[in-house]
Amino acid sequence: MAHATADFDETHNPWQVQATEIKYQNAWIQVREDQVITPAGTPGIYGVVTMKNKALGIVPVDEQGNTWLVGQYRYPLSEYSWEIPMGGGPVELDVLESARRELREETGLLARRWTNIMRLHTSNSVTDEEGFVFLAQELEQGDTEPEETEDLRLWKLPLAEAVQLVMDGRITDAVSVAGLLKAGRLLGV
Repeated sequence: MAHATADFDETHNPWQVQATEIKYQNAWIQVREDQVITPAGTPGIYGVVTMKNKALGIVPVDEQGNTWLVGQYRYPLSEYSWEIPMGGGPVELDVLESARRELREETGLLARRWTNIMRLHTSNSVTDEEGFVFLAQELEQGDTEPEETEDLRLWKLPLAEAVQLVMDGRITDAVSVAGLLKAGRLLGV
């Protein structure tokens, strides 16, 4: 395995973009095709999905060590998925403000203590999506406010059990996997 050396320039981009064309866009994504010269010096194409929101995930944990998962049918996968509360936040808004909104909408929970526990990229070979995961603590229950496109189920369970669902391969969403494992590690689960 090659290792980076002190004189390695991480800012060097070996790709050369010759032309860019937007192939599709809607309120959430834009798909573009770039005509490129690859790092090997050959012509090629590269498709990029640009997200119009930041990905936000929240791991709420109460004083007893419980967390909440949100279950919903995920259209692109054609399957049901258990995930941490999550959603998108407009790029121009503060990510914490958007995370607070998502937690309230999906679970009805309000948190007095927030910790940004990670920044991540969800699938950096095809998308520029940037995500943030927060640990939400000192919780208070309020009313849910799901969006019209959401048919959600809530599951309150010990954080240790949620981490085990990740380890068993039953939770597969990347933001949820990363967030639950990081929260579990930080809280000693």
